[in-house]
Amino acid sequence: MSQTVDRALSILPLLAEGPANLEQVANRLGVHKSTALRLLRTLHRHGIVHRQPDQRYRLGARLFALAQQAAESLDVREIAHPHLVALNEKCGHTVHLAVYEENEVVYIDKVESRYPVRMYSRIGKPVAITVAAVAKLLLADLPEPERRAVAERLDYPAYTSRSTPDAAAFLEELAAVRERGWATDFGGHEESINCVGAPVRGVDGRVVAACSVSAPNVVVTADELLALLPLVRRTADAISAEYSGSTPPTKAMS
Repeated sequence: MSQTVDRALSILPLLAEGPANLEQVANRLGVHKSTALRLLRTLHRHGIVHRQPDQRYRLGARLFALAQQAAESLDVREIAHPHLVALNEKCGHTVHLAVYEENEVVYIDKVESRYPVRMYSRIGKPVAITVAAVAKLLLADLPEPERRAVAERLDYPAYTSRSTPDAAAFLEELAAVRERGWATDFGGHEESINCVGAPVRGVDGRVVAACSVSAPNVVVTADELLALLPLVRRTADAISAEYSGSTPPTKAMS
């Protein structure tokens, strides 16, 4: 039975490359055509594969429906939380997880700093979208027309002298974040608070959340916080791997 299941599952990566006929499937599996046909018929019966009029097989709509259903049932906060706790234990600073929803970037999880000086932030509270590292990561991943539309409708409060001044500057910063894959906020919201963040990606590679480490400059300098970026990125990669069900890259496990 396990061999049959293994063979049936081996058909799916082949069909993900494009439609294939019976002979191609049999050759890929290294089995007789009759065995391949039996497996394909079973998968076809369950809607996992579809037979085209030209007798080639492709992935079926049922498979995509199941994938979508599975993705919608995933709770990125639940998956991320143990990783956020581990990150906090390693660095000692405040760790946040945020998502973009209904035109706001909102914290959905927080692990408090071990130091006496703490940040005023709470789960469910929108972030300062024009300056926060997590906001930059989430908005940078939007398609260019949507990214531009969002930037142009935002207000740009001057929280500090380092706050983003206008849409043009914000779009330039988002382009840089998109290119390098990480973001910072060095005193953009509060003069004394610095932050570095990295994106959490889903199975399609799109950014579904962002995690960050923040600390007051009386506890750690901006340069010292930036030195933690590899650790933050490894944490984000590990969350991404678990969330998407993929094998984590080596750097995420080191």
